[in-house]
Amino acid sequence: MTLFEAKPYDPKQGRKRRNIIIALAFAVLVIILVWWQMRFWPEERVVDRFFDALQQQNFEQAYGVWMNDPDWKQHPERYSSYTFNDFKKDWGTGGEWGIIKSHKIYMAGYPPHRGSAPTFGTPSGVVVIVTVNDRIAHKASIWVQKSDKTLGFSPYVPPD
Repeated sequence: MTLFEAKPYDPKQGRKRRNIIIALAFAVLVIILVWWQMRFWPEERVVDRFFDALQQQNFEQAYGVWMNDPDWKQHPERYSSYTFNDFKKDWGTGGEWGIIKSHKIYMAGYPPHRGSAPTFGTPSGVVVIVTVNDRIAHKASIWVQKSDKTLGFSPYVPPD
């Protein structure tokens, strides 16, 4: 086949190819957008389970979520650095937040960079900021360790 024997241009096939390319580009964009919105979903879900247990005043379950060990009562000696009694002082009815009646996850993200040199790679955890009892001015800041989903107090305190 030579150049003079080539098939004539078919505009239908050109439109079809263009539409496929546009559809693929749109699908890739949607996938990237969904991934971006859901990238901290596992950490947010753990914090949500934690606050759900606190709302029900099920402190033993909440402590199990905090330590990522539902069977923590079988081996409490593993958690001597932050005991259940310490946990109840912080999160119980006499704690900073009082009786927790409501919560809403405000945002989640990597902690902001502090210091002079940038860090490379992904941080080891995520900060999840939660509005507790509709207290808009003061939010709870929870650290979620990415490797094992244990919770902790975040060193980062969001600006009011």
